[in-house]
Amino acid sequence: MARLRLGPLLRYVDGARATVWVEADRPCTAEVRCADGTRGTARTFQVAGHHYALVQVTGLRPGTETAYEVTLDESPVWPPPDSPFPASTIRTPGGDGADADALRVTFGSCRWAAPPAKTSHLHDLGHRSGSGTGKEHDPVGPDALDTLAARLAADPAAERPDVLLLLGDQVYADEVSQATRRWLAARRDLSEPPGDQVADYEEYTHLYYESWLDPEVRWLLSTVPSCMIFDDHDVIDDWNTSASWLAEMRATPWWRERILSGLMSYWVHQHLGNLPPEELERDELFAAVRATPDGTDALRAHAATADAEPASARWSYRRDFGRVRLLMVDTRAARVLDEDNRAMLDPGEAAWLREQALEGGCDHLLIGTSLPWLLPHLIHDAEGWNAALCRGERGPRWARFGEDLRRRADLEHWAAFPTSFDALAALIAEAGSLTDAPATVCVLSGDVHHAYVAEPTWPAGGGPDARVLQLTCSPVHNSIPASIRVGFRFGWSRVGRALGRRFARHGRLPRAAVSWRRTGGPWFGNHLMTLTLRGRAAELRLDQARAEKGGGERLETVERTTLTP
Repeated sequence: MARLRLGPLLRYVDGARATVWVEADRPCTAEVRCADGTRGTARTFQVAGHHYALVQVTGLRPGTETAYEVTLDESPVWPPPDSPFPASTIRTPGGDGADADALRVTFGSCRWAAPPAKTSHLHDLGHRSGSGTGKEHDPVGPDALDTLAARLAADPAAERPDVLLLLGDQVYADEVSQATRRWLAARRDLSEPPGDQVADYEEYTHLYYESWLDPEVRWLLSTVPSCMIFDDHDVIDDWNTSASWLAEMRATPWWRERILSGLMSYWVHQHLGNLPPEELERDELFAAVRATPDGTDALRAHAATADAEPASARWSYRRDFGRVRLLMVDTRAARVLDEDNRAMLDPGEAAWLREQALEGGCDHLLIGTSLPWLLPHLIHDAEGWNAALCRGERGPRWARFGEDLRRRADLEHWAAFPTSFDALAALIAEAGSLTDAPATVCVLSGDVHHAYVAEPTWPAGGGPDARVLQLTCSPVHNSIPASIRVGFRFGWSRVGRALGRRFARHGRLPRAAVSWRRTGGPWFGNHLMTLTLRGRAAELRLDQARAEKGGGERLETVERTTLTP
């Protein structure tokens, strides 16, 4: 009898359709059966000995909510018979209710693996799970996704997100938990590179088991639709920082397997579920993988081509939620790394983003980019200065110093690609000035392990009609050293800003296309941000996960603000 190894994950949902992702332990037919009579089936496809299905449910009615169950070869596998959680449901947008036009978008990034005590479902994995059922202290505090799940499970009728955006570092391939390290050590010699980092596809699957079998998170992802994009730790810290970094990595004996496995596992676990059904139907790779008994070779060839020729694959995607448009942008694999032509997005990716942003017809434009566009001023200027040094503005000795500093200090955000920074500013201004301009253009980001709100201004006469905001929320479950906290606070200060201008002068940097100010934060801890969009109105809420004195965890609202009238 087939068993459920991972999932279900509720991914794409619109007024009539939904897709549900599952992994089974053998080839089978997966079926999603809804209480309202709708259903969908899909045969599993195989990658590297693992069996997955993406089930499309059609015929749903707008503005309704229906419970569902999952069967494998007609045998029920979800919900578990002893589940303490409410039924998993599919809630479609639309309808005639008073809140029908509201959209709640919850987002965050950087979720480090939960402690072993939270992964009670790992026993389902047999020998693949390794040990680690004993209690282990959580060194980074309460998990914001866990606390969100607990809140929703305690009151299924409470307000909940319509979509969850996970903006990178869903798994940490280069910073594993102690339980995963023990599992790796039982599998191979950790004295050989890459040591206690993941090495291949099988080890990537273990990271997803550890993260997504957390009971609260498993239930949450089964009942709240999600959109995802990778960041560096999904592959390795500072992935694609520079051309010299990439050349060094490609010279190591273990990198090729790591990058191919990272892209393959991302395509299976995250990317497929991002796509609307009509795009899935047109996807030649998805068709090829499903058409063969084992799709490993087809997917591996695709990953190899994507690594060698980044422009051959597009990981960015668009989702429309009524009159809210989300453009999720790949800021890792799409980079141009030549020092004289550095760009965050290659020409094809930049053209795609421009086309989608300028189409018009939306009340709110959301640009999801794992890396913040607007940073504390000192950090922004330091990254631009560093980019100037690395391209030789101050000579070869400074260039060598700059490359070393870039890697040590993680200087590789939008500010480290000055041309791309200015191009995004110009695009946002243009999109926000259309005849039917959106009320807001919000850049949603994570990565920097704290939360803040920043608002840009353009030179006189050059700004958009829309309100533009940088909304940064990170981490969901991780930490930041006290010294770095001080550095981020200092980066926003007047003294920090003045120091940044000195860096800019030394690097002979032109003035940035926009100026900006911090209007909220910085906040430190494990957080989730929620945008509530209703017509052309927008409200922002920031919730922090806190441990309670008597035990337990809760989400506490630390900021709530109206963004538009």
